[in-house]
Amino acid sequence: MNKFKLTALSAAFCLAMSTGAIAGTMSKSDYKNAKADIAAAFVADKVACKPLTANALDICIVAATGRQKVASAELEAKNAPSDKLRYNVRLAKADAAYASANEKCDDLTGNAKDVCRKEATAAHVTAKADAKVAGKTADANATAREKTDAANASARATTTEARKDAAVVKNDAAYAVAKEKCDAFKGDVKDNCVKDAKVRYGQS
Repeated sequence: MNKFKLTALSAAFCLAMSTGAIAGTMSKSDYKNAKADIAAAFVADKVACKPLTANALDICIVAATGRQKVASAELEAKNAPSDKLRYNVRLAKADAAYASANEKCDDLTGNAKDVCRKEATAAHVTAKADAKVAGKTADANATAREKTDAANASARATTTEARKDAAVVKNDAAYAVAKEKCDAFKGDVKDNCVKDAKVRYGQS
C-alpha cells in the first residue's frame, strides 16, 4: 500500500473519530479496538515514511505523529465526552499543525527560514488562543444553563474577556512575524519597516 493510501486511511480514521465525538460512552471492546486501530495506523504511516530521506523523512514522521496524537485525543473525547477533552482535541490539532509547519521550515535558509518559523508560531498561538476561547465559552455556557440570568451575564462577560485576551495574543504573534520580515532589509528601510509594523499592531 502506497504512502498516499496510508495517509488517506489515517485521515479518514481521524475524521471518523472527530464526527463520532458527540456520541455516548464507548463499550470497552470498541474503545480497545479503536486504540489498536490508531496504533496500527501510526505504524503504517511510519512504514510509509521509510523510503524518504533527509528533511522529507522528518516531515513525514512529524505528520504521522501528529495524526496519531489527534486521533488519540479524539478517541478519549468520544469515549468520555467533556468540554475538557474536546479542548484537548483542539489543542492536539494545533500542536500537530505547528509541528508539521515548523519542520517544513528546515528546508529554508536565512530570513526566509526565520519568517517561516515565526509564521508557524503565530499560527500555533492563534489556534491555541481560539481553542481556549472555545473552551471558556463552553464552560461559561454550561454554567449559565444551570443557573440564573446573572449567570448568563457572567457567561457573556467570561466569553468577552477570553476573546479580548486571545486578540492580544494573536496581535503580538502577528507583530512578531511582521518584525521578522523586516530583517530582510537594512538601514532606514528596515527601521521604517519596524516602525510601520509597530503602528499596525499597536506596539510601543
